[in-house]
Amino acid sequence: GSSCDILNGDVVRPLSSHGTLRSSIADLHSSQQPLQLLHSTILEDAFSKVIREDSSKTNSENMTREEGAVPQKKDFSYRLGQRRALFGKRKQLSDYALVCGMFGIVVMVIEIELSREFYSKQSIYSYVLKGLISLSTVILLGLIVMYHAREVQLFLVDNGAEDWRIAMTFERILFVGLELLICAIHPIPGQYVFTWTARLAFSYTASVADADVDIILSVPMFLRLYLIGRVMLLHSKLFTDASSRSIGALNKINFDTRFVMKTLMTICPGTVLLVFSVSCWIIAAWTVRICERYHDAQEVTSTFLGAMWLISITFLSIGYGDMVPHTYCGKGVCLLTGIMGAGCTALVVAVVARKSELTRAEKHVHNFMMDTQIYKKIKNTAANVLRETWLIYKNTKLVKKIDRARVRHHQRKFLQAIHELRRVKLEQRKLTDQANTIADLAKTQNMMYDLVSELQHRSGELDHRIAALEEKLDSILLSVHSLPVALSQAITKLQKDFLDDLACRVHFLSSSLSSECCSVPARQLCPGSTTPETPYS
Repeated sequence: GSSCDILNGDVVRPLSSHGTLRSSIADLHSSQQPLQLLHSTILEDAFSKVIREDSSKTNSENMTREEGAVPQKKDFSYRLGQRRALFGKRKQLSDYALVCGMFGIVVMVIEIELSREFYSKQSIYSYVLKGLISLSTVILLGLIVMYHAREVQLFLVDNGAEDWRIAMTFERILFVGLELLICAIHPIPGQYVFTWTARLAFSYTASVADADVDIILSVPMFLRLYLIGRVMLLHSKLFTDASSRSIGALNKINFDTRFVMKTLMTICPGTVLLVFSVSCWIIAAWTVRICERYHDAQEVTSTFLGAMWLISITFLSIGYGDMVPHTYCGKGVCLLTGIMGAGCTALVVAVVARKSELTRAEKHVHNFMMDTQIYKKIKNTAANVLRETWLIYKNTKLVKKIDRARVRHHQRKFLQAIHELRRVKLEQRKLTDQANTIADLAKTQNMMYDLVSELQHRSGELDHRIAALEEKLDSILLSVHSLPVALSQAITKLQKDFLDDLACRVHFLSSSLSSECCSVPARQLCPGSTTPETPYS
């Protein structure tokens, strides 16, 4: 049998050997020229490691195929088992990648802090620490490539494909390249400086200093923290639970990091906001301290607490003005801190407002108590109206001498009682409108569902009755259609009988006149005829 498959007008060869893999990657890179220099060696090594463990099995299958045997398709249970194993391996790779990324960030912070106070960039300690950072970065890049290789394998298992090049879309290649680029940035061993010029905030004088390139290469390492979101997603119960994923698939919900963060904000919003805010403060304070270390003449950010104070007043949108950044790097960090502070403040207000709301049961209890109090007020105000009406009638009709002042006093109270009754009625109406909560809407929805179900049931019965009536009408129409034929046959028969009877009677009359037919009875001449009670006799 042929070892090539035709897919979308192109010849796709299975990955049966390492040499074939190299040719496949070469073909892929020839079609993807912009990313060739970035991925050529890394993709080749990663996919060769992934496929090498299955190479013996693939070779045996190819030998069987050459002998003319028909390969058996993988059943559904095998695919499920393979998918479960790939899920576990992907989770482990994500955990290892997070550990390597965090290790590199911690070592980078230690190296920068120690190189400022205890040793120079040319020291052996600096080379050792930067070597550890480079080693962790290389391991991190390998883990990321292996992670995406598992992603490609999951795509092949889910879609029943065989060639990994089907899954390598431009979007996936761009995403992998961007991720590798972000994780590859790290300070390299050695001392490299550049001239950094900035303008001081208060004196407006130029400040020139020789800064290390490690600042430019160290700050972007915090972008590796995106791996925390991936680990949270892969370890989330919503993502690992099969029933949750099934319900999400039925409702067309994608289980991604955004969905997990929404669920965490719903379950524990205070904890999430606190952790996020404190983490942003610490990272932004350290970054501002590093950016301002060469141009801080007043040494306001020379300590970590001073940098934390600057970030705090910026995060909370206070801005006393006693501390300002001088470099564009520090200004950019403070700008991002202010934006995140405004967002976190809005989230805090929303969370506090949601937590301050009454629960459904509390709302029902509150509405019941308010309704009871308003009902009592209505009875009291109605009684006041009746009382003042009676007093007005008493002081105008039942007394001999009318006291106008007393009457006006009771009339004034009567009008006040009426206005109070109207106000209480309006409060009762507002309370009734506010009582239409989600529970009431759900109750109304259930009632409407029951009504619609009953209407559907009755419409079904009506359809059956209409079908029975249609059958009866069809039978009536058939009878009506056959009625003219039956009538014509009956009329023809009656006409024939009438003519036969008439002919017999004429023959009987003619024969009775002759002497030859005197002895012949009429019944013998016209058998079956009767003596009519008509003018024919």
